[in-house]
Amino acid sequence: QEPLVESGGASVQAGGSLRLSCEVSGYVYNNFCIAWFRQTPGKAREGVGVIDNYKRVNFAESVTGRFTITKDNPKRIVYLQMNNLKPEDTAKYYCAADGDLVNGRCVWPLDQDGMEYWGKGTLVSISS
Repeated sequence: QEPLVESGGASVQAGGSLRLSCEVSGYVYNNFCIAWFRQTPGKAREGVGVIDNYKRVNFAESVTGRFTITKDNPKRIVYLQMNNLKPEDTAKYYCAADGDLVNGRCVWPLDQDGMEYWGKGTLVSISS
């Protein structure tokens, strides 16, 4: 089983909503912070947000107030709810897992080099 598997990417119009899912293997779900990143061609990967086992979250300024991250513990799924989507949100979205915590909290801002596991990504396209 892959440690992380994303789904839910789609093409929607600006102003719409999407919910991405990240299915997480048991060991990773119980012991790692789960982060969301996104990347567009020619640009650096951008950290979007992260959630820890206490459901504490942090978000990039560009998505604060529009995106939320939640966890479904029985299903071991981490969701990225994206509202009021903008064309600049168009990207391939990845979930990743970070096992290094600082004082019990996820590292923030996110460091992609610190992630131990990555999913293969799911495409999100927002049209104006």
